[in-house]
Amino acid sequence: MAVPARTCGASWPGPVRTARPWPGRGPRPFPDPRDPASGPARPLLLLLPPLLLLPLLTAPGASAYSFPQQHTMQHWARRLEQEIDGVMRIFGGVQQLREIYKDNRNLFEVQENEPQKLVEKVAGDIESLLDRKVQALKRLADAAENFQKAHRWQDNIKEEDIIYYDAKADAELDDPEGEDVERGSKTSTLRLDFMEDPNFKNKVNYSYTAVQIPTDIYKGSTVILNELNWTEALENVFIENRRQDPTLLWQVFGSATGVTRYYPATPWRAPKKIDLYDVRRRPWYIQGASSPKDMVIIVDVSGSVSGLTLKLMKTSVCEMLDTLSDDDYVNVASFNEKAQPVSCFTHLVQANVRNKKVFKEAVQGMVAKGTTGYKAGFEYAFDQLQNSNITRANCNKMIMMFTDGGEDRVQDVFEKYNWPNRTVRVFTFSVGQHNYDVTPLQWMACTNKGYYFEIPSIGAIRINTQEYLDVLGRPMVLAGKEAKQVQWTNVYEDALGLGLVVTGTLPVFNLTQDGPGEKKNQLILGVMGIDVALNDIKRLTPNYTLGANGYVFAIDLNGYVLLHPNLKPQTTNFREPVTLDFLDAELEDENKEEIRRSMIDGNKGHKQIRTLVKSLDERYIDEVIRNYTWVPIRSTNYSLGLVLPPYSTFYLQANLSDQILQVKYFEFLLPSSFESEGHVFIAPREYCKDLNVSDNNTEFLKNFIELMEKVTPDSKQCNNFLLHNLILDTGITQQLVERVWRDQDLNTYSLLAVFAATDGGITRVFPNKAAEDWTENPEPFNASFYRRSLDNHGYVFKPPHQDSLLRPLELENDTVGVLVSTAVELSLGRRTLRPAVVGVKLDLEAWAEKFKVLASNRTHQDQPQKCGPSSHCEMDCEVNNEDLLCVLIDDGGFLILSNQNHQWDQVGRFFSEVDANLMLALYNNSFYTRKESYDYQAACAPQPPGNLGAAPRGVFVPTIADFLNLAWWTSAAAWSLFQQLLYGLIYHSWFQADPAEAEGSPETRESSCVMKQTQYYFGSVNASYNAIIDCGNCSRLFHAQRLTNTNLLFVVAEKPLCSQCEAGRLLQKETHSDGPEQCELVQRPRYRRGPHICFDYNATEDTSDCGRGASFPPSLGVLVSLQLLLLLGLPPRPQPQVHSFAASRRL
Repeated sequence: MAVPARTCGASWPGPVRTARPWPGRGPRPFPDPRDPASGPARPLLLLLPPLLLLPLLTAPGASAYSFPQQHTMQHWARRLEQEIDGVMRIFGGVQQLREIYKDNRNLFEVQENEPQKLVEKVAGDIESLLDRKVQALKRLADAAENFQKAHRWQDNIKEEDIIYYDAKADAELDDPEGEDVERGSKTSTLRLDFMEDPNFKNKVNYSYTAVQIPTDIYKGSTVILNELNWTEALENVFIENRRQDPTLLWQVFGSATGVTRYYPATPWRAPKKIDLYDVRRRPWYIQGASSPKDMVIIVDVSGSVSGLTLKLMKTSVCEMLDTLSDDDYVNVASFNEKAQPVSCFTHLVQANVRNKKVFKEAVQGMVAKGTTGYKAGFEYAFDQLQNSNITRANCNKMIMMFTDGGEDRVQDVFEKYNWPNRTVRVFTFSVGQHNYDVTPLQWMACTNKGYYFEIPSIGAIRINTQEYLDVLGRPMVLAGKEAKQVQWTNVYEDALGLGLVVTGTLPVFNLTQDGPGEKKNQLILGVMGIDVALNDIKRLTPNYTLGANGYVFAIDLNGYVLLHPNLKPQTTNFREPVTLDFLDAELEDENKEEIRRSMIDGNKGHKQIRTLVKSLDERYIDEVIRNYTWVPIRSTNYSLGLVLPPYSTFYLQANLSDQILQVKYFEFLLPSSFESEGHVFIAPREYCKDLNVSDNNTEFLKNFIELMEKVTPDSKQCNNFLLHNLILDTGITQQLVERVWRDQDLNTYSLLAVFAATDGGITRVFPNKAAEDWTENPEPFNASFYRRSLDNHGYVFKPPHQDSLLRPLELENDTVGVLVSTAVELSLGRRTLRPAVVGVKLDLEAWAEKFKVLASNRTHQDQPQKCGPSSHCEMDCEVNNEDLLCVLIDDGGFLILSNQNHQWDQVGRFFSEVDANLMLALYNNSFYTRKESYDYQAACAPQPPGNLGAAPRGVFVPTIADFLNLAWWTSAAAWSLFQQLLYGLIYHSWFQADPAEAEGSPETRESSCVMKQTQYYFGSVNASYNAIIDCGNCSRLFHAQRLTNTNLLFVVAEKPLCSQCEAGRLLQKETHSDGPEQCELVQRPRYRRGPHICFDYNATEDTSDCGRGASFPPSLGVLVSLQLLLLLGLPPRPQPQVHSFAASRRL
């Protein structure tokens, strides 16, 4: 029985709209549209067995036409498959290229990649490279300790007595606002000449060291001048180190006083705004200066903490968090009568970048109220530290308390939790200026092996939130040689422009004694560091012998990658390490979790896995087989892995000993041959040392040819492997032109171009004019079509890339095409490899017309089928294109071809943007599977500033009654308000400054962010399906079928007659995201291991130096004077900074 013609508002017969399961097929669960967890709302999709559908497929719209039968559409699919296969066999030249390789068998050898040997060799090379840096580090650390021990402290030292190169001097001299800043220090500053050095990507002077001193430290202080005096002797050691190892990069001594002396000398990269660089806050310094930490920060938010004091506390906590690294664990809580965490974290969590961001945002929401309850705060902190059911550092344990003061010493809490062993250090911070007695705070710190600090103003925050590291360094110093172990850092951005580096660190100890028989000094002098650029490590790894999809990677004990082809941060903040987890660098699965754990544990291993990989352009997902092999890098915390596809087990090595043949093949690289042989793009590889690199491939080829006229492929300054393979592939692809392409008429089959790309770095495009519109990467290993073709059997279609935000494709001049490519598999004996990819470029418009014909009922080539008024005919994609939608969609869900002329300019777009209803139906029917992941290396444009006209948050505004009340004027609230007004005038920009801007970034600089990526790939369905999209009165029939030996899905569907059923649109484009919910992630932390050594206790430690300070209770006269100053607009004098700990540092 025929289905009635369908119009907008008509409905399907009752039996078609039932949602009960059909015989022989289990029901697919339909999401509840009211359930937010079920994803986007999906229209009800009824999957009908083909036999049940047949009586219902009579077409709507006209009595003479019906929706095509399933066997008809399968016939169309076979015709499409045959046409594609025929064109590729004739023009692709796969079989012919195999024969060419075999005919030239004497010109190359087949080499084998032996994973275990390869990975062990690379690990050994990296170990040797790092060991040379370790030896240099030890020489520097030993020399520094001896120089400082021999140094005689000078109380009367003057600035003019010290001659050094101040790295920031040039910038300060050029600063128009810095006329009166430290003029005296400039008289003792050397003026140096510099020469450009490509190794440093900078101008350097190898005869001197440079000195950088933080902006907030006075260069003329006695401590700093003595520091400059004794560290000058390091210059000769730096120079000698470079003489022994010319590959050394930056050698740096970071002093605990804040002074940085580095070699070779280079001017400091002066920021455009405030320079906040302090070596003691660099990741490498923090890691080298102390063992891992378990830290609980508790913040007093009682009612007395208001105004500026609360602001100071919030800023102090954020600065304290910046002193922690990924080896540390932390939690932050606020307390008054009760204690509670400031964030969703209920236990200690790893102090990584994302967790610290959660804390920093949560801290800003703290509100002062209630009364002070130290007992609640400390009990909460001790409970956190005693929780053994979570992952933590298990080394230094400490509590950091920020308060404005109080009377309670909570001795009973310490007796219960911490005495007599005192395994938890307590650091107390008195914040703001107040009239409280600080003795209880000093007592808490001194009786618990900690330190007491005062933070009266903004300027004291940075110095006093990092000085605790000196206390933690005491057990290291007392441990002596046992603690002198080199550690290697996470990847981070070098502050002097070297790019991504890792740093070897070694602590430097104070070996002096206060007098004969006195206890030895327990202060850490600083940390010695030597940088290693990641590019130098990469050079030790094989690249072109592993093929396009093989690679080497390395991870550390946290699972963060040191090397990985996907380690590509779009923007870096040198204040933070670059921490990309191995499971985020790749698509996570259980096999990779197991591999990661084994590598972190320092084991060797090998495993073949089936896994998902993301395409280079991040639009596609492929299911592939990969072989993982891994070994530890001895004497380091790193582990090295090698990933190889099975087809990369073997590779070709050219053997062109015949110089006449070399010259013959080389001539096919000359532009004069392009007209007859096709255009050649060569991969921009490092063929020779003197080859000038260029992003323009034409210019690069010109540079290459000019160099080859001066040297031979066997020259010692060239990479013979790369050169010989390049020249061999030039000749082999030219023979493909000669045997196949030259005699074929591409227009007959509507082809814009044919092409071949090889492992050797050649991409040949024929004819020459087609190269004008060739947009693929000239490096085959970086071309998405090349890498995907190797991983997929059959023909891989790649449409032109279209962004949904950009205008549609321009179809003028027939230059828009679709690439179709396939790998050339070569079998030589029992060895199989894929050394090349060949393909064609289809003329989009012509093939769209051809697609209509192939998916039609034509019986003759030039005559569409006619259907008489008295007969029943099936619709087809040509005659009935007004009623029938026919499309080819690739495995990523992107439109390839359509029978709708108005959709031709949408080729390359995600199909949901073309027909959201139909794409959702295909997804529901399991033709597509969705994969979501996060890109943690993305860069986002800065957010526009909000309305800054409102009053600052947390500011107490007194009423008229308050001003009239004399008691209010003597209260803490008034004092806090005066501080807020006073310091707001002086340090207003400090509160508002963004750290990135303060470091000198332009206003419009992009910042790092997280982007959510969604890709679609073919699901498990391989059959031919008819189905109905039940959408009330707007239901549609459709048929979908995979095309054999391609990455295409053939879909035939009724065109929607109305838009009453708006489906939830599937999204594919990248979207800004906060990433996965951190509060949930910390409940299932990824496996990691901390450093194997811990120095948190020494029985001989002297804890008597535990901080001291003075309280300055304000008088009514002072308060009135300050208020008058503010009212009169006179500039108030800044309060002196209290550096209680620095005062005890005598060198």
